[in-house]
Amino acid sequence: MGGLIWLLQWPVRAVVLLLVAYLPLGVEVSGFGTALLAAIAIGLLGSLLVVPLKLLLALPWAISSLGGLIAPITFLFNWLITIILFSVAAWLIEGFRLRNGLFSAALGAVVYSLVSTLILRALGLHVDFTRAALN
Repeated sequence: MGGLIWLLQWPVRAVVLLLVAYLPLGVEVSGFGTALLAAIAIGLLGSLLVVPLKLLLALPWAISSLGGLIAPITFLFNWLITIILFSVAAWLIEGFRLRNGLFSAALGAVVYSLVSTLILRALGLHVDFTRAALN
């Protein structure tokens, strides 16, 4: 069932990426085909790299959030991982560009995550915010 849900989410995430590109955030996507590829890249990178990134950031996260007791810090670390994944996807996919570098990645990643979460929930595909960001 998980694979079917991902397949249903894929075109939705591509459309969300196109919406993000139309906002003045510095995210550029050359077309729907590129958005589909970028959505796949973000999802695959989220599946492949989220654990190594969390391991890499585990000690600074544990210290700064007091082991997860300070929720905003946990959110910031999850957002940092999302920014990294969003940036790597833009680097890999021709036609998916972050015009203003890290600034565009930060804004684009959070808007992509929020809008994805809202639309997927509206469609009955309940996904946690951080899971929407990472896949």
